[in-house]
Amino acid sequence: MTKVKKEKVAAVEEATAAKGGNERSYQELAANVNAIAQPLATRKLSKKLYKCVKKASRLKNIRRGVKEVQKFIGKGEKGIVVLAGDTLPIDVYCHLPVMCEDRNLPYAYIPSKVDLGTSAGSRRPTCVIMIKPHEDYQEAYNECLEAVTNMPRPL
Repeated sequence: MTKVKKEKVAAVEEATAAKGGNERSYQELAANVNAIAQPLATRKLSKKLYKCVKKASRLKNIRRGVKEVQKFIGKGEKGIVVLAGDTLPIDVYCHLPVMCEDRNLPYAYIPSKVDLGTSAGSRRPTCVIMIKPHEDYQEAYNECLEAVTNMPRPL
């Protein structure tokens, strides 16, 4: 770890201890994302994505996990791909953004795999989820789709 990274981690731990809880803020989570986590969703977009994932998981309309998402991207299924930015090692899922770009699927990174798993109704952290469109939550899906599509893509 670099000296700057160690200082950031120490500052985050101090802030968490001062709050007295283990709830971490968006800035703390965003400070710990890996190198390939671009485009990283803003705090507002992250909340929208979590809500959309929650609605989709109630209807069993999500794909969860690297193998399942990769399989259905290959089959041509449409949706929004949400990747967790704090997944290590990055070799686990670094091929998914390329697959999404090849098939014109919108994708975005969020800072926490724990929060992503929780919003999907799971006790386990999840590093990637695909939200499929459905008429019951179409408005929330369209909002997320528009926001993710308008995000600047990395070079």
